[in-house]
Amino acid sequence: MPRYFIQLAYDGSAYNGWQNQPNAPSVQEAIETALSKLHGLQPIAVVGCGRTDAGVHAQQYFLHTDLPQTWDAQQLVFKLNRMTAPDLAFYKAWEVPSDLHARFDANSRTYRYFVHQHKNPFRANTSWYVQNSLDITAMNQAAEYLIGRQDFSTFAKAHTDVKTNICEVFAAEWSVGKDGIYFEISANRFLRNMVRAIVGTLVEVGSGKIKASELPNIIAAQDRSEAFISVPAQGLFLWEIRYEKAPELHV
Repeated sequence: MPRYFIQLAYDGSAYNGWQNQPNAPSVQEAIETALSKLHGLQPIAVVGCGRTDAGVHAQQYFLHTDLPQTWDAQQLVFKLNRMTAPDLAFYKAWEVPSDLHARFDANSRTYRYFVHQHKNPFRANTSWYVQNSLDITAMNQAAEYLIGRQDFSTFAKAHTDVKTNICEVFAAEWSVGKDGIYFEISANRFLRNMVRAIVGTLVEVGSGKIKASELPNIIAAQDRSEAFISVPAQGLFLWEIRYEKAPELHV
């Protein structure tokens, strides 16, 4: 069976995350249902590059799937776009070697978290409204302490099924965007709820409630209670995935 990588994007507002759920809609379920219909109701499984939580979006997402027939890539993308809801968009497809894995072969993942500070009804589902002023310089000073290979248990949801909470963060920075500010972070892997907990803690720095210099001790504690709130899901986007084994995916 030929293996395909498919690039897509989605608005996660109507979904209970990427992964299949027993009694709630998921992005994975919507795609597997469409592929099953496309192949005479044969069960078709897809493997995603990561597990976004309920309400989280993806600007760039990759999945792999083994299909029972060979497809013209453009035709496959066309049919998937016709068979799925407007909040899912498929961009490209590639036939790839059978051992290329969407999740395990990803070398880096980048997330962005968007914040707007002037009430805007058109940003309500894609950004977090924060009314108080924020010191971006202080937030970036704090973000520098995230860079490197270290244990991020402080920012991880408890009792998950991962073997280690060690991640390597390559970059972490706040920037000013067109309609507000955003935090961008890149790493080799992320823990569940990690980005939202980090953003919540950095916003506390920006609000003047804690100092940037407190971040090393917060991280070293390896205790979720030492970090601050997990910010709302709607501001979070999986932004970019990179595969060193498959540079053709990034052309």
